[in-house]
Amino acid sequence: MPDQPPHAPYGPLPGGGKVRPMTRWGTPVMHRPQQRVLAYDDTLRELVADMVATMYAADGVGLAACQIGTDLAVFVFDCPDDSDAHTIGVVCNPELTLPEGKERQLDEADEGCLSFPGAFVECARPDFATVTGTGLDGSPVTFSGNGLLARCLQHETDHTRGTVFGDRLSTKLRKKLQKAHDKAADEYPEGWPA
Repeated sequence: MPDQPPHAPYGPLPGGGKVRPMTRWGTPVMHRPQQRVLAYDDTLRELVADMVATMYAADGVGLAACQIGTDLAVFVFDCPDDSDAHTIGVVCNPELTLPEGKERQLDEADEGCLSFPGAFVECARPDFATVTGTGLDGSPVTFSGNGLLARCLQHETDHTRGTVFGDRLSTKLRKKLQKAHDKAADEYPEGWPA
């Protein structure tokens, strides 16, 4: 957890959730576009609270609903940017905007995924991102950031579209990622992190 209070423009993340097992790559829900959030109710709040609990239990910076097996376009995050300032939030039905033309700079940094745990490889992504969508109550939300936060916003939005970051890698990097994942498999047994 960050030392300074996180930047929470739309309020704190919901608490009281239960930690659920992580859904792995290869499970169908991970590889198809997710259903749009239409109901902003107690069921959604409970799901998001479970997502938050699971993200923290797994030491992640973001988590999409499909990663705990739920087909719904929503993600949560608690992630630092380049200045190490943490931003937290919930985004339903995310829409991603990335810089274009001269504004577009790629950041080649290591990336990993809680649904393919223990493995990291370089993945080039734009170094700035903006995500718009709705919050837990259906009100509009917007989050922007650089560094790891930009990567997180892109990675989690991808999940809501059925894309895992392995889909963005060359065959060579995918093999390297698979090797690292296999090597660490014993540390992440079935049912982890619950």
